[in-house]
Formats: sequence, structure tokens, C-alpha cells
Amino acid sequence: MKTQIVLASASPRRQELLRQVGIAPLVMPSHVDESGIGGTPEQMVMELSRLKAEDVSVMIAGGSAGDFRKEELAPENTVVIGADTVVSVDGRILGKPGDEEEAADMIRLLAGRRHFVYTGVTMIFLPSGERVTFAEGTEVEVYPMTPEQIRRYVATGEPMDKAGAYGIQGYFAAYVKGIRGDYNNVVGLPAARVCQELAARDLF
Repeated sequence: MKTQIVLASASPRRQELLRQVGIAPLVMPSHVDESGIGGTPEQMVMELSRLKAEDVSVMIAGGSAGDFRKEELAPENTVVIGADTVVSVDGRILGKPGDEEEAADMIRLLAGRRHFVYTGVTMIFLPSGERVTFAEGTEVEVYPMTPEQIRRYVATGEPMDKAGAYGIQGYFAAYVKGIRGDYNNVVGLPAARVCQELAARDLF
């Protein structure tokens, strides 16, 4: 890599997706309040990704980047990536469930139907401050599920830290009938689009 990538997210799935394409990111989670953001699903995820990337960029510029070595986070060789993902069905936006009951409600809403997953990404290129923000959408179709199947799935604990209460790369793969769009976008980051943006600037 010709630059250091900083991921403004603690998501292990986003970290793994970047590693799969040869990017070893430094992880610096943002502390942005994610509540109170309105708009369409695309607008919401783009705005939240922008806020997250800006939050971490300010930390880097202000020298408050914790234990990272200064040379790792020199503004002249850093790209900050912020991302946010939501699930949308019938105009309703599903974030992460607060408890198992809410997780089960979400899965019941998705079972036997199609829905969309949107991930917003903001990339801030330092030191120029250039930024690009975009959203990718992927359609996912889920097989019908019985109450017992939903109960068993929620009992795995897998839904609790995921938008829409499921992980397509985990146990829930048994119920995914098909997708239209970028699979990695459903996992949490459209890694190919990120790489294309880096390549367009001769950074990948």
C-alpha cells in the first residue's frame, strides 16, 4: 500500500474485508452519536459515515490518536474510512437490535421477503482533505422461516451486533435465497468500491 488506511470502525467484519483485499488497516473507532439522523436509508448511512470519518480525521490532526505511532498516522500518508450499514424493508430502517425480542421481531419481518442493505462510506484523504462519500445498495431475499428456526437463530447470539439482526456470512446463510448486488456490502463494506476509489488516486 502507498498510504496508511485508518478504519473509523471497530467492526471485525469490516477489518476482515479490507484484509481480504490486501489492506491492513489501523483501527480507530469513532465516538459519533448515531442517533437523530434522518432521511432516506442512503442519506442516513452516508451522513453517519461522513461524521465517523471526520471525527477520526480530527483526532489524527489534533494528535489525540491514542497509542499509535506518529509516523503511522502522519497526515501526509493517511486515508480515513468511515462506514455505516442499515437494513431497509417497507420503508422501515433496521439498525442493531437492542435485545433478543427485538432481534426476533426483525427476523420475522425479513423472513420470506426481499429487503435492501445500504452501506455508506466516506473516505478522507489527508493532508489535502479531499473526500468522497457514497452509498451502495444490495437486495437480499430471505427464505420463509418457522418460529422455531427464528428462535434457534436468535439463540446463537449472532444477530445482536448486526444491522437487521442477521449476518449473511454466518448461520443466517442457511436462509438467504439470493442477493442482487455486492455481497460484501451486506457484510458491512463494499470493499471493491473502496479499492476503486484508492486506485483512481494511484493509492492501491
